[in-house]
Amino acid sequence: MLTSRKRLRALPLTAVSVLALAGLTACGDAGGSGSGGSGGSGDKIRVAASFYPMAWLAEKVGGADAAVQTLAKPGAEPHDQELTARQVADVGRAKLTLYVKGVQPAVDEAVSKHAKGDKALDAASVVKTLAPPAEEEHAHEHGAEGHEHDHGGGKESDPHIWLDPNRMATVADALGKRLAALDPAHAAGYRSRAADVAKQLTDLDGRFKTGLGTCEQKTIVTAHAAFGYLADRYGLKQVSIAGVDPSSEPSPKRLGELTHEIREAKATTVFTETLVSPKVAETLAREAGVKTAVLDPVEGIKEGSSDDYLSVMRKNLDTLRSSLECK
Repeated sequence: MLTSRKRLRALPLTAVSVLALAGLTACGDAGGSGSGGSGGSGDKIRVAASFYPMAWLAEKVGGADAAVQTLAKPGAEPHDQELTARQVADVGRAKLTLYVKGVQPAVDEAVSKHAKGDKALDAASVVKTLAPPAEEEHAHEHGAEGHEHDHGGGKESDPHIWLDPNRMATVADALGKRLAALDPAHAAGYRSRAADVAKQLTDLDGRFKTGLGTCEQKTIVTAHAAFGYLADRYGLKQVSIAGVDPSSEPSPKRLGELTHEIREAKATTVFTETLVSPKVAETLAREAGVKTAVLDPVEGIKEGSSDDYLSVMRKNLDTLRSSLECK
C-alpha cells in the first residue's frame, strides 16, 4: 500500500461502526454526498467513490440512476486521509465501490473487509499499469524506517491512472458494464452514458496528443510522481520531487541532484500542485533559476469550484504547452 510516515487504516468495525452499518441504511444519504453535493438515493443504486476522479466518473456514468457517495473530503489531498465510521459504513452498504487501489490505504482496507467480489471495482485492474518511479530517489532516505508499497493485486504499480484520459475511457466502459450487470433495469442508460463519457475522454486524449506533439522541451519537473501515465502517453519525461506519495520530502542531497537535472534538461519550469504545499518546489525553482506553474494532479476539486475533471485537464494541457514551448 502507498504510505509515507505511517500506515493509515480505515477504522475497524467497532460497536460504533456496526451500529452505523445498521442504522445508516435506514437514514438515506446522511453519511455523505456525491462530488456535486447531492444526497438522497430513493431506489437508486448506491455507489461509493474513493476520491474525486472516481466520483466524477461514477456520476457521469451513473447519471440519474445512481446515488454517488464520495469518500474523500472536497479539496483535501486524499493519499493519507482516514475514514470515519460513517464512511466505512458507506463502503459496506454501497452496491459498488469504485476506487484505485494504492492511492488511499484506508479505502483499500475498507474495501478488503466490506466490499469483496462484485461489490468493488478497482479502476487500475482494467487498464495496463506502469511500474512506480524509482523511489530510492525520493522517500526512501529514511534509514531504518520501513515502508510498504503494495499498489494493487500484490504487484507494484503507479496508481495515478486517471491522468491518462485514454485509460480513463477504458475505466468508463468497465464501469458502465459493471453497473449494467448490477442494475439490469437501467442497463441501457449506464451503457449509453459510459459510451458518451468515453468519447469525451478519447477526444481529450486527442487534444493532448496534438497539443504536446511538437514541444521543444520534454521534461516535466513535478511536485510528486503523479504524472507518469501522462508522460508515458504523450512522450514526456517526468522528474519528480517526491515519490508517488506527496507527503514524502526529499533530502538536501536529492534537491541538489534535482537542480542538476533541471539544468541538464534545460527545463524552464518546476510544477507545483493545488492540494500540496508549494514551498519545496518553489525552493527548488529558485535554486535552479526557473519559474513555477501549477500542474494539477486532479486528486480533488476545491469546494465551490466550477471546474471538473475535463476542465482541469484542459488547463493542464495549456500549462504544459506554455511551459514546454510547444508550437
